[in-house]
Amino acid sequence: MAISVEKALQLIYANVKKTSLCILPIEECLGYVLAQNIVATHNLPPFDNSAMDGYAVKVEDSGKSVKVQATIFTGDNFTGTLNAGHAIKIMTGAKIPLGTQCIVPIEDIHKSDDGVLLPQNLTMSRHIRFAGEDIKKEMPLLYTGDIINAHQITLLVSQGISHIKVHKAPRITLFASGNELKMHFEQVSDYQLYNTNTPTLLARAKELGCSVEFIGTAQDTLEDLKAHVKSALECDLVITSGGVSVGDADFTKEAFSDFGYKILFEKIDIKPGKPTTFGKVGETLILNLPGNPLAAALNFELFGTSIIRALSGAKSKFTNPICAKMKIDYSYKM
Repeated sequence: MAISVEKALQLIYANVKKTSLCILPIEECLGYVLAQNIVATHNLPPFDNSAMDGYAVKVEDSGKSVKVQATIFTGDNFTGTLNAGHAIKIMTGAKIPLGTQCIVPIEDIHKSDDGVLLPQNLTMSRHIRFAGEDIKKEMPLLYTGDIINAHQITLLVSQGISHIKVHKAPRITLFASGNELKMHFEQVSDYQLYNTNTPTLLARAKELGCSVEFIGTAQDTLEDLKAHVKSALECDLVITSGGVSVGDADFTKEAFSDFGYKILFEKIDIKPGKPTTFGKVGETLILNLPGNPLAAALNFELFGTSIIRALSGAKSKFTNPICAKMKIDYSYKM
């Protein structure tokens, strides 16, 4: 009896274990799933600094001509103090001197005989970035199960973090079955087809951060299918396409059964792709997809991606649905 999509996903989550852990430099972690919580080790910015190229001044000097007592460049360790009646020229990102109340941008300044003439109505803290304004020390930054992307690497770098603990990339083995199938780099006869499933599934698995190996296309014989199964089992997940229906040459599940295949579901209430099958051989997960390209692609997105996310330790396992109304009517064959 066919089970629901929801029940199939529940069986996947109940039977998939996360991959083991490793520690990697952050430059190599793109696409991996974090296996630790990350908290800020220091404030960002680490010190009060100028948001503009301009002058550090006192608010009480609004509208006055003040003397320029020094210039501070970004990276300078200036230890002086700003006094009333004076200004200190400062560059964007430079640490503001003690006594500063606001920054006046260069374009708002007018030269005077005594130094620079400040505009009227200066306000406290204008154009000052305060320590911890973006990130405060001990603030949570990233969580176990987060997928590492470029922006999260930026966060890690900002805290001086060089290595993180992640789940190892799932190892995927792919093979197809069918006497009629040829790879895109081979010649096809009038009665043959190009194998579009395997390159598609391989590319998607790589997009999901997996280490993927393709071991070829099996002929529609039990002997050749068993040989491919034997070669495939040293991984986290085997994905096949073709040979799972009820045709005279559909031997895929039978080939796996000789290796102790424990089937968790083998029919789903979905069209196309009803015969999609999921199970285990020892600790290796098995996903048998139909040979029809649409059915294979669709069911991989629903079930294959869920298996991979669960293996990789990702918090988000579901493929989020989008509800929409079709602009025009669409009919399909029953």
